[in-house]
Amino acid sequence: MSKRTIIASFFLILFSVMHAQEKFNYTEANSKSYELFLNKSWSELIHYSHEVRKQGIDFFYLQARTGIAWYNLERYSRASDQFFRAYRNEPSFDWLNEYLYYSLLGSGRQAEAVKYASRFDPDLKNKIGLKEKGIINLSLETGYGINTDYESLISRDFSTEVNLGGDYGEAYITKNYSFQSLDISSRPAPGLSLNQSISYLGLNQKAIVDWGDQNSADLHTSQFQYFINPVWVAGKKLNVSSSLSLIFGSRDIFVGGLTNNSSRFFTNTKSSFSDAVFTTELWTVFGPVSPGIEINAGSVNDSNILQLSSWLNIYPLGNTKLYFTPRVYFKAGEETGGLAFNSIGIAGGFQLGKVFFSGQYLKGEMKNFIESNGYIINNFTGKSDQKISGSIYFPIGRKYQFVLRYINQNMTDQYTVYTNGIVSNSAEYRYHKQTITGGISWKF
Repeated sequence: MSKRTIIASFFLILFSVMHAQEKFNYTEANSKSYELFLNKSWSELIHYSHEVRKQGIDFFYLQARTGIAWYNLERYSRASDQFFRAYRNEPSFDWLNEYLYYSLLGSGRQAEAVKYASRFDPDLKNKIGLKEKGIINLSLETGYGINTDYESLISRDFSTEVNLGGDYGEAYITKNYSFQSLDISSRPAPGLSLNQSISYLGLNQKAIVDWGDQNSADLHTSQFQYFINPVWVAGKKLNVSSSLSLIFGSRDIFVGGLTNNSSRFFTNTKSSFSDAVFTTELWTVFGPVSPGIEINAGSVNDSNILQLSSWLNIYPLGNTKLYFTPRVYFKAGEETGGLAFNSIGIAGGFQLGKVFFSGQYLKGEMKNFIESNGYIINNFTGKSDQKISGSIYFPIGRKYQFVLRYINQNMTDQYTVYTNGIVSNSAEYRYHKQTITGGISWKF
């Protein structure tokens, strides 16, 4: 190596060391960050503030400017972190509070946004349209579902498949169903949200009874569900949501029997039912990820159940325009005994322009299964091993939103054989249930 090369290398290393040891000071950091802020050089401002903080320099305006830079890049979870730091230093600036509020909304943290907004000045509350008390949203939705395998099932010869002979065999085959729901979201007090829903579901089935000859009857089930769900934030960012679902109604039952002289007869009767499920959810936020846990306990179809699930919301872009939610379910009941793996699911959503798309895939042993914080309870006969759903949300003006949903679900039920009144055999049958729903919501 030449002497000239050695000298050049020495000065290059010396320059690098001196540059690495360059110290920022408050005046320079304030001046430079303000210049980048005025020029709207958001990415450069974020990089510069990072380098400054590595040398232990941090102050209110650096935090606020960095937050605004992240906000303009639509990285709302990163923005809210900086706004929180600035807020702790100076919570009285309305412009900062407004940025904090919208960054929380943009990162999917509505409950926290409402909690902090309840402390804002009246003028700012009015500006952001905060409604501290009263009804904030009203939704109506209706839907219709069918069993696409209905015709083939009612013509299927179950009695031959199970070698029925003189025994008693029956199946309740789903034909179609419809439902309507009314949802109301309100704030009974600042920082406390309350969701309520009343829904009706009408289910039509065909009862097939083989006992000597085959007899059949059209049956109807009427079910009502009341759902109540308070949501609040405990501490800084622990979100708490509890709910109670009360389900009640009546169903037709078609049965055969014997008269006093041992003659066979068939009759329609009605039976009432009631179920209740209590749910608690806890979740928190760590930047672009949000882990949570849900516990469901109650009685469904006269069976006591305990269901546990855990999930992780992932926002790759740091906002709600794209998210993924893997989720795993565990269940304890009369069939499983202790807590055991039950199902797994993946949900997600993305926004294109003003239209939002979301979907969910579930796979497992879904019998008496509970979804969506107790809002959806699958409490009819049979079980499902797969469910695929998708939704499209269309905003209509500033206060209205239309939603269209599609659900495709694999179902399994059974033809049951009784010998002297005791279950002695059965044959499973599968069918597909497809549902389309539509609804509209009003923002008050």
